[in-house]
Formats: sequence, C-alpha cells, structure tokens
Amino acid sequence: MKIFESLKKRSSAYELSKVSKLSDEGVLELVKEAVILTPSSFNSQSQRVAVLFGKESDKFWDLTRDALKAVAPKEGFEKTVDKLNKFKGQGTILFFVEMDTVKKLEAQFELYKDNFYPWAVQENAMLQLVIWSALSESGLGASLQHYNPVVDEAVYETFGIDRNWELVAQMPFGGSDGEISLKEKINVNERVKSFK
Repeated sequence: MKIFESLKKRSSAYELSKVSKLSDEGVLELVKEAVILTPSSFNSQSQRVAVLFGKESDKFWDLTRDALKAVAPKEGFEKTVDKLNKFKGQGTILFFVEMDTVKKLEAQFELYKDNFYPWAVQENAMLQLVIWSALSESGLGASLQHYNPVVDEAVYETFGIDRNWELVAQMPFGGSDGEISLKEKINVNERVKSFK
C-alpha cells in the first residue's frame, strides 16, 4: 500500500541543510493540505501551525538555546548547542493546540469534558505524522522535537503567536545531509493482540 511505503521513508534526520528539493512555497502548500486533510474529533479542527523559514527558523533555535541556557546545567551545554545548530535547516514547523476550541467543547459536552484536551493532542500528533510523512515523501529530512514549555514565552513574544495557541511540538526540516536515524523495533507480535 502506498501509505505504508510513504511511512517507511519517514524517520528522524538530525543534520539539515538550508537547501532542499522543495521550495518554501511548496512546503507551505504541503502544510496547508495536511491541515485540511487531517481529521479531528467532533470536527474540532483545533490543530494550528506556524511555519518558520530561513532566518526566522534560525531565530527560533537561537531562542531555544537561550531559554535552555537559563535552566540547563553548564557542564556539557556545548553539546546541546551543537545539536540545536544542526536543526537550522530550511525551516521549522511549530505545532499548537488552539485552546478556545477545546474549552468550548468541554463546556458544550460535559460528559466528555475530560477527554477534549487529550483528543486535541492526539489530533495534533496525527497532523505531525501527516506533515512529516509528506516532507519525507518530498525528499526532505525532518525530526520531531519538544522544547516546550521552556521556549513558549519566547515564541509568543518573538513571533506574535496568540497565547490561546498552546505549543506542543517543533519540527525542523530541510535537505538531509546526515544519516537517517533508524530506530530498533520491538517484535510486532509483542505489540499487537488479536481476538476472534
């Protein structure tokens, strides 16, 4: 099946270049299409993204470095800086949950109130996979990072993001110069049960 072939191409790329097989405009169209096609519970459409290209993306990773420097141990911090610099590729996608939608659903459907936030995060994870797979299918490298909430305040202030958007993940992308990180897989029979 084509979807499985596409998923097989998707893996973490940690060394990214600023030049890729897809233009900035092409990436933006890919992201928009993914947002439209990715499902959400109750058709809530709470997934939000900000796509940072070039200098704006580099700025995000510099802000991340500064935010981490304030809380991380000094010893070994240069390794963190090296890692963050490798994320300075073509761009970075910031993934958010739009919280007003979640709160409205919680008020409207009392019985499911405690589920709407976890469902919103799951919907966002589906969007992350769709975008990541589409980038991989287009010949780009990417990885999924989680520097929130350490970097949240800097994101709101620097990029003017609505504070109602809760940051949940970051995806640096670009040309893939380094090796793809293939993860070891647990035997699938230990992970899947069937009942007849």
